[in-house]
Amino acid sequence: MSTAPAAAPVSAAPVCVTGASGFIAAHIVRTLLERGYRVRGTVRNPDRTGDLAFLSNLPGAAGRLELVRGDLLDPRGWDAAVAGCEYVLHTASPYRIDVEDPRRDLVDPAVRGTRHVLDACLWAGVKRVVLTSSMAAVTDEPDSRHVLTEADWNTKSTLDRNPYYFSKTLAEREAWKMVNDEKAPFELIAVNPYLVIGPSLSAGTNYSTQIFVNLANGAYPAIPALTWGCVDVRDVAEAHVRAMEIPSASGRYLCVHENLSVREMVGFMREFGVQGKIPSLGMDSAIGTAFLKLFSYFQPKGTGSYMRSHLGGVPAYDTSRIRRELGLEFRPVRASVLDTLADLRQRGLIRTA
Repeated sequence: MSTAPAAAPVSAAPVCVTGASGFIAAHIVRTLLERGYRVRGTVRNPDRTGDLAFLSNLPGAAGRLELVRGDLLDPRGWDAAVAGCEYVLHTASPYRIDVEDPRRDLVDPAVRGTRHVLDACLWAGVKRVVLTSSMAAVTDEPDSRHVLTEADWNTKSTLDRNPYYFSKTLAEREAWKMVNDEKAPFELIAVNPYLVIGPSLSAGTNYSTQIFVNLANGAYPAIPALTWGCVDVRDVAEAHVRAMEIPSASGRYLCVHENLSVREMVGFMREFGVQGKIPSLGMDSAIGTAFLKLFSYFQPKGTGSYMRSHLGGVPAYDTSRIRRELGLEFRPVRASVLDTLADLRQRGLIRTA
């Protein structure tokens, strides 16, 4: 049975969205404004009004969007950010593969930031928190022989092996620890998306859409055997808002629709007419994968670890729970890819014939 979105806002109080300028968060802000909510978004520097114009210019933002300061590593300001809010959607978290210090640059902001936000929610009397987690907290090594569900947890990542994945796992576990072990009174729901694609509301790129730019500019000299589960950013935003609105929503939700390989990405780019140094040499065979895994030891530590754990793997997952309980219907990945490419072209990041 499909569950429809709420016909009217479930709260007259502002909904707090942390990291509001992020790729996913900006779409959440837009979705909330479209539904008639008041929104309080946290950003690192609300004084940079020019950089944040893409948020302040959203329909409904003039009267119902407030941007306030929030730094993941600084506990100050979070009490004020969530004060008076019944619902908090916590999306803020760093995303980088190669970092100088994984604990300082990834783990501490993710875990301490989650703790700062949830501590503030505790004292503010927030009713429900929706946490943007990741499939990185579910697994760091795609394997078609095992169908992933909400019961799965990433147990392999460390500071040395896929540290970003490690940071997302620890951050989500910290949140559940507060709810289950420390008896925090608010409800917690985690949304776990895979590779998120689709049009961006801001001017820059994010990790996912940068893949397409890199494929066009020659950063990929060949086609590797990399396959991701993909989901449209607009569907991820809808999942967050429904997880907030639907009273029976609970636990974790895998948020992913279809698999997409680099070879398929390249095919879509050629179909769209993208010009550039798009790779044609196939290295997505068993021999090519073996060579690239050997080559990975000559790459930066984070990239090397990622290559060794992902090359040749194909993910399998069961998303029946999010479809059934949140009534979510996903956009086809082909349509999402083409929308991504159209957006990148419009912003001058790729060229077409």
